[in-house]
Amino acid sequence: MIDTSLIKSKFRIQFLQYLICCEKPHRPLSLCLFSEDPTDNLNYFCYNVLTTGAGVPVGDKLNSMTAGPRGPLLVQDVVFTDEMAHFDRERIPERVVHAKGAGAFGYFEVTHDITRYCKAKVFEHVGKTTPIAVRFSTVAGEAGSADTVRDPRGFAVKFYTDEGNWDLTGNNTPIFFIRDALLFPSFIHSQKRNPQTHLKDPDMVWDFWSLRPESLHQVSFLFSDRGIPDGHRHMNGYGSHTFKLVDAQGQSVYCKFHYKTDQGIKNLTVEEADRLASSDPDYSIRDLYNAISIGNFPSWTFYIQVMTFEQAENWKWNPFDLTKVWPHKDFPLIPVGRLVLNRNPVNYFAEVEQLAFDPSNMPPGIEPSPDKMLQGRLFSYPDTHRHRLGANYLQLPVNCPYRTRVANYQRDGPMCMYDNQGGAPNYFPNSFSAPETQPHCIESKCKVSPDVARYNSADDDNVSQVRTFFMEVLNEAERERLCQNMAGHLKGAQLFIQKRMVQNLMAVHPDYGNRVQSLLDKYNAEGKKVENILSVSHTFMCTEKIVEKFCLEVACKLYN
Repeated sequence: MIDTSLIKSKFRIQFLQYLICCEKPHRPLSLCLFSEDPTDNLNYFCYNVLTTGAGVPVGDKLNSMTAGPRGPLLVQDVVFTDEMAHFDRERIPERVVHAKGAGAFGYFEVTHDITRYCKAKVFEHVGKTTPIAVRFSTVAGEAGSADTVRDPRGFAVKFYTDEGNWDLTGNNTPIFFIRDALLFPSFIHSQKRNPQTHLKDPDMVWDFWSLRPESLHQVSFLFSDRGIPDGHRHMNGYGSHTFKLVDAQGQSVYCKFHYKTDQGIKNLTVEEADRLASSDPDYSIRDLYNAISIGNFPSWTFYIQVMTFEQAENWKWNPFDLTKVWPHKDFPLIPVGRLVLNRNPVNYFAEVEQLAFDPSNMPPGIEPSPDKMLQGRLFSYPDTHRHRLGANYLQLPVNCPYRTRVANYQRDGPMCMYDNQGGAPNYFPNSFSAPETQPHCIESKCKVSPDVARYNSADDDNVSQVRTFFMEVLNEAERERLCQNMAGHLKGAQLFIQKRMVQNLMAVHPDYGNRVQSLLDKYNAEGKKVENILSVSHTFMCTEKIVEKFCLEVACKLYN
């Protein structure tokens, strides 16, 4: 027989500890109380008394209170109003990017000493373990979109360290489409839906990519076999950006983070992906959940690459350029540890939908580099979380830095979930007992150019690494599939956009451009290339005609 009073007592105590971020519970509440099999958890919930949101017991949940059996509802039916008012507010804004995702929890274990590079306590000794939360996602699709579309995958890791949370907001690709964060909103708009037709528009996608040749590297990666990974367990992850590591003596190096799957790389063919998109659109979520549920815990080996400041100063291209990689032969991978996922979320909304990653969350020893894209994300990510989840989103249990004590001068705001730091002073400096700054945690020094300007980086060698990827990384069969995949998507764009994109590919390698052009010629010859009536250009032309017609009608009314 289950002692329900004991369960409820444990639940309340540990939940409050987890919630207020003041204590250090040995394990998250869900690890102590809930089974991996959702059906087993019914044994706990079946003992609960049905209540309103305020905890008042409910006598009848099946029938509304009415004036007579056929009469209208009564305002005093608080069971109905409590239920309906909450239902009306259940949804929060979905993520503007990375809306469709899966999450899981586990730990990071240090297997190799890198304290010569970094003083962060998460790496302080071999064998140390740190709890983690991971979220995988697609980028452009909405929350209900298919898991098997051709799209980069987000691979974000939250480390609950002794020095606060460290969020590594990575992807399954080591590069990105653009190198300047100012272009990010336009890039995402081009990947989303046409503002009039609300349809995905190949013209928008390829118009932007072809006008920004720095996207060639990521676009080539995307249309290769790795553009559709076989679930989340069989893909690598990358911090992508360049970061700075600082050691205990204050010496710094630049670094990149890599996490390679221990399950092996597996990808889906176009045919398999299309089939799953219709038969099992949540394929990747299901695969991850089921694997963890049966004890087949996925893991990744964690590495860093290191570049000295002197090497960065003299390197042949900008080491902070997110459209390029650091060659492994020049900057070899250094093993650090393992990421292991061994727990599924107890509740998807609470622990995955509300899970918020912020690349500006970096403990002492890890700092940002001059990477323009990283610099832009340092602002954008916490800003969007405050919009989506509220000003106090860091007090949500899944985001709370529960392994340290939060003490600062931030107060109040919507949904303040704990004691608001009591009567402690809310200003600094002050003459009373209050948290003090820690000089040993001050950021390291860095040199910057004194010339402030808007520097154009559009032509910073957009092709050499793409050429290496096409000619040396891919084999002949992979090159052929890349060209087929690309042409199969590019054929939906207008001819002038196709031509411009092929010219960009020719700059990479004539064989690349010629193969794609040959396939496009075949597609276009199947029937005369007709302008897509639902394309963005047609939409814009239609809009101009509508405005022109409206102006003529107004003029006629004014002068008749």
